[in-house]
Amino acid sequence: MASRRKFFSSVASISLSSLIPMQMYANTASKFSPPTRKFPKALKNGDTIGLIAPGYAFPKDVLEETENTLKALGFKTYHTDRVLERHGYFSNTDDKRAADINHMFQNSNVDAILCIRGGYGCTRIMEQLDYGAIAKNPKALIGFSDVTALLNGIFKMTGLVTFHGPVGSTLDDDYSIKSLQKVLSPATDDITIENTELEAKYQSNPEYERYTITPGIATGRICGGSLTLINALIGTPQEIDFTDALVFIEDVEEAPYRIDRMLTQLIESKTFKNSAGIIFGVCAGCNESTNPDSFSLKEVILDRIRPLNIPSVYGMSFGHVKQNLTFPIGVHATFKTEGQTITLLEKPVS
Repeated sequence: MASRRKFFSSVASISLSSLIPMQMYANTASKFSPPTRKFPKALKNGDTIGLIAPGYAFPKDVLEETENTLKALGFKTYHTDRVLERHGYFSNTDDKRAADINHMFQNSNVDAILCIRGGYGCTRIMEQLDYGAIAKNPKALIGFSDVTALLNGIFKMTGLVTFHGPVGSTLDDDYSIKSLQKVLSPATDDITIENTELEAKYQSNPEYERYTITPGIATGRICGGSLTLINALIGTPQEIDFTDALVFIEDVEEAPYRIDRMLTQLIESKTFKNSAGIIFGVCAGCNESTNPDSFSLKEVILDRIRPLNIPSVYGMSFGHVKQNLTFPIGVHATFKTEGQTITLLEKPVS
């Protein structure tokens, strides 16, 4: 994660995808603007989950553990050899990582797609995705962190509902697994997403504090994820439209001044001030600073978000934390600051 942030600006500016003629990409994108929403099919026992690594490389044992967990839950798994190759800090080259995603959507034997890990790299391959094929083959795509770019970008370009939830390397917690199953199961009526009980060891940690920024109730379309990646999409064809949306935000190991800077950029973007609601997860490692005069994470968030007068909270159970709830990008829901609950107003799967 630290390497991703350190090199983001320089690496993004020389992305191989930038060599694609913009007119060609504009023609492709225009086919899906505005897109008709598409709902992936629900997951059931015996379904095959395709495993991809759209960002960083990972140890082979992480893949094995992910496969074992999914098989214990009643699923089959499938992956290509591309996920086990390495290209610097990436799991593979841009071309091959994009090809793996396109392959999983086009493969009729794959029922859903789970990212093995995040890290960095998804923004480099956005223009190499076959959005036409993705739109024709709707299936659940699951992940978080750097995968934020894929989740929101694919929804914007194709209308496909995607899922901000655990990646393979973090699929080792009962709450996370049950939340994922709840949202993706065929029985998806009347789903209310709630926090898990906070473990005692975290109750004195200010990064896990649960508090209301601005009270209220809001209804809107779910979007968001990693603050770093939300900001990275600004100015790209996949930039998120926050108008009347419930915006989920989290990040990890960013000093308060960096959170301040990113929130300020977000607030000054085209549509963020028109959000219906703002829901922060846990920003783990974001309250630390080497500057003794630093504002705290909470002070920064209250200073930046409260003046917007939008119903908002901090501390829901998602982000770079052990207990990570799943929420569907593109689905309408009602959010209540009291109790920090999100009730889905429609089925996220067909």
